Parts: sequence; structure tokens; C-alpha cells
Amino acid sequence: MTDTAWDGRRPPDPELIKDCVHCGFCLPTCPSYAVFENEMDSPRGRILLMRVGHEDPLSSSMVEHFDRCLGCMACVTACPSGVQYDRLIEQVRPQVERSPLRSRKERLHRKAIFALFTHPGRLRAMVPAIAAQGRLGLARMFGDRALRTRIGALLSLAPKVPVRAATQRLAMVTPADTGVEQRGRVAFMQGCVQRVLYGDVNAATVRVLAAEGWEVHAPRKPRCCGALQLHSGLEPESLALARQTIAAYEGFDAIAVNVAGCGSAMKDYGHLLADDPAWAARATAFSAKVRDVHELLDAHPAQAARHPVTLKLAYHDACHLAHAQGVRIPPRALLRGIPGITLVEPKEWELCCGSAGIYNLLQPDAAAKLGKRKADNLAATGADAIAAANPGCALQITAHLGRDRAVPIYHPMTLLDASIRGVAP
Repeated sequence: MTDTAWDGRRPPDPELIKDCVHCGFCLPTCPSYAVFENEMDSPRGRILLMRVGHEDPLSSSMVEHFDRCLGCMACVTACPSGVQYDRLIEQVRPQVERSPLRSRKERLHRKAIFALFTHPGRLRAMVPAIAAQGRLGLARMFGDRALRTRIGALLSLAPKVPVRAATQRLAMVTPADTGVEQRGRVAFMQGCVQRVLYGDVNAATVRVLAAEGWEVHAPRKPRCCGALQLHSGLEPESLALARQTIAAYEGFDAIAVNVAGCGSAMKDYGHLLADDPAWAARATAFSAKVRDVHELLDAHPAQAARHPVTLKLAYHDACHLAHAQGVRIPPRALLRGIPGITLVEPKEWELCCGSAGIYNLLQPDAAAKLGKRKADNLAATGADAIAAANPGCALQITAHLGRDRAVPIYHPMTLLDASIRGVAP
């Protein structure tokens, strides 16, 4: 153990820590504070611990409070002082992972999660088992209690996925539709979990981009952009995947992303690689090209005709889209552009659903409380369906709506694709 909590590799910046005036505006928007009702489980409480860490050694209690943070960045949206909590918590996470305070059991659990979910090939091999679990409903046998344990949460959050998902692949290149203005070459980031468990969403996204005049390239490598690792403090792995992603995608006019967490991480590569002379400039230039697919589409007039899709639709703000990327208007604008869509807003839009990357697998009890709260708010709108632009959110909300409130959840691109093609979603 050192005399202070932090080593010399990017400790939480004291100047950023000083920006917090402890006003408390972050408290009502912080999901961990809502669950634990503890000052040290609020953003300003954790910032205080970061300051203490420059003077005292890291303790197990400090690690616990940092681990309870979902990294949703709602506090960044709420803060009137412009505190960069996102930068601070990203500096703290790797420090915690390099410390000796993680138990061997905890490290093995985290390693197993990353060894599966960030490897599409391994995940594809699991598809038959996931599909069988969905048909048998094993997780439902244990009821709501299952969601409050790590193994139960893993089973309960598994989506209904067809066996064909094990072999489905996107075309490497999809040409822009003829008869519309050609808008350039866009690289589409397939994601690791997304390409396997939500391959239909990726296919819909590619069709929409092509219909709007983009030539879509969908490289199969790298396997992952490093978002889950970055948001969990696994710095070496996230740095390696960031470099691979930059090298694979930097030659295109834009990089389109339909997963909120991936887009957030890729837009952050400039900061992540800022002290790497060989990659800093490339990373900054790359991040400037990254666009959430809603941003990319909303920046241009629609070209493809929209057919009616009659739905009362509740829109769920994914945290890494609304807070980390500041993208709230474009998804709503695209959905309102579909004839027949009536958009309704749930209460507490700013509060995380509890998915937060792998948070619901590491902190299942807290995540379950947040998941139920979010599901209840969405169900209270009386909507026919829910739109959510992140696979983790879709899994979490579906699990907590339960069998009695079987409201379908669609990615906005699925609805837009259905409207353009004139088919039911």
C-alpha cells in the first residue's frame, strides 16, 4: 500500500476536484444516492473521497463507494458548476483496478464477464443455450428474487434470441439506395453484444442509413470498441481496443454508432489517448467523426418516404446517450417524423434504469431497485411500446416490466426502418 490512494498514472485531477462546490444539485439525479441514501454514494461525496485519496491510502470502504457509482453521468447534466465528474470517475476506476483491494473472487467474476460479453464469437457459441433458456423461462421460475443475485440477474437479463443469431452476419458493404442524394461513406460500428443479441437492430440501422443515401461499411474487426472495459477501469484492454478501432474506421467520412455506451466511449478516445504521442492526434480526429446514428440522420433532411406506424410510444433516455453525449432531441425528432407515432415522456427521465454497462451484473440488488422504478415510470405512461437506444437498457427494462406488463421495446432504428419499408415493427 502507498501513503496515498493514487499512483502516478492519471490520478483524479486535483484541479477538477476543486470545481465541485458541494451544492447538492446532483443529488436528485443520482441513482446510487436514490438507492443507498448515503452521502458518500453521491457524486459530491465521491469527489470528496477523491480529494481524501490524495492524502490517505485507498480503503475497502472507498472502493465500495466508487463501485456503487453507475457512471450514468446524470450529475454532469445537472451540475450548474460544470464539474467534470465523467473525467474524474474515469481516472478513479483504473486506480481501483490496479489496487490490491479487489478480492480474487471478485476479479475472477469480472474477468468472466469480459471474457464472454466482449467477444462476439464466444457469445455466438452461447446463442443456442440463451435461446433455450428463453423458451424454458428458467429465470422466471425464481421470480423477482432472481434479479437481485448475480447468477439470477445473468439468467433473467438474457433476451429472447433466435438460434439463427449464431450465424447471421451483416454485409461488409451495403451500397446507398439509388434515386436519393449520395451522402458519403460511413463506417458502422457493429458492437460486441449488439451484433449477436440484437443483430436485427443492426440490420435495420444499415437499411435506414442506405435508404438515406449512405454507403455503409460494416467491418467485422475489431470485435469490440472497449466501452465496457473503459467504463469499468480496465485501462490496458480499453486502450488496445481503442487503437484497433481507430485504425479500422478512421478512413471513413463518419462513424455511425447505434449503441449509446459504445458511442460515448468512442467520442472519448481523444481524452483516453491524449498522453500517447503516437495516437493522440489520430484519436482526437477519430472522435470528431463519431456520430450517434440519430445525430447523423437528424443532421440531414429525410429522403426516404415514411409510412405510418400507429403507436403510443414512450421514449427512454439511455444515460450514455442523453448525459454522456448530450443527445436527446435527435431521437425524438426522428420518431416524431414517423406518421402515427405519438410520443409520451415518462417521469424521472434522467434517472438510470440500473443497467449501466455491467452494473446490473455486479450490483444486482441496487440495479433491480432502479430497474423496477424505471419500468414502473414507463408503464405509467400507458404507452403501447417503449423506444430505447441501448441494448443494456432494453434488457434491463424488459426484465423489470415482467410478464404482466409485456410492453415491446424497440430501438428507434427498428421503428424507422419499419416506417420506411411500410411493414409492422
